Amino acid sequence: MAKEYKIDEMDAKIQEIKKAVEEIEKLGGDIEAVKKNLVRLRASTKMLELNISDVKLVM
Repeated sequence: MAKEYKIDEMDAKIQEIKKAVEEIEKLGGDIEAVKKNLVRLRASTKMLELNISDVKLVM
């Protein structure tokens, strides 16, 4: 039996993460540790986004 995934909901959450990253950057973007972690967070979020978009194409 194939498992169903909520791809659209996952995509929406990924978009929320992207918005949160922008908001955090505005709040603490001058703090070096925050800047470095936001770079990592953006990279991870981008990978999630690419993975989900691949699945959306197949569906």
